[in-house]
Amino acid sequence: MGNASSMLTQYDIEDVQDHCDHLFAQQEIVSLYQRFCQLDRNSKGFISADEFLSVPEFAMNPLSQRLLKMVDGLNFKDFVAFLSTFSAKASVAQKIELIFKVYDSDCNGKVTFDDIMEVLRDLTGSFISDKQREEVLSQVLHEAGYTRDSLLQLNDFIKIMDHPGLKMEVEVPID
Repeated sequence: MGNASSMLTQYDIEDVQDHCDHLFAQQEIVSLYQRFCQLDRNSKGFISADEFLSVPEFAMNPLSQRLLKMVDGLNFKDFVAFLSTFSAKASVAQKIELIFKVYDSDCNGKVTFDDIMEVLRDLTGSFISDKQREEVLSQVLHEAGYTRDSLLQLNDFIKIMDHPGLKMEVEVPID
């Protein structure tokens, strides 16, 4: 499994389905394998960061550099597991875990106020000021029971992102 000349067996397909919690049907896995083989230009059995950047939607993503750290060198099973997070069938917790990994750029299992600010800068560019970003983030953390000094672990992050009372429509004054 992994180079363009090999074919997926029924066992391979079922193994990949198990690995990605059955979020993709067998035919979807076959299609993903074809796409994987197209991206794996040198038939190495894994996809490099440069090969991922050949996908225009990926290269244009403002978080692509952060995502590259997560996807560089993925074999087919891990490629499908990574993509499964984007499936409509993926749970909110699975999606939040991926988001957490994007924010946790140093992979220490903790997300700080500054980590979140970096991602917000990547996402918003010059459309809003650092002061505005700080105000919004401080309010979101406060509403979820955290402060600017909190070190957020995955379970904290899930609590914030999945907080039923969290108001995501924060008023941002425009200067």
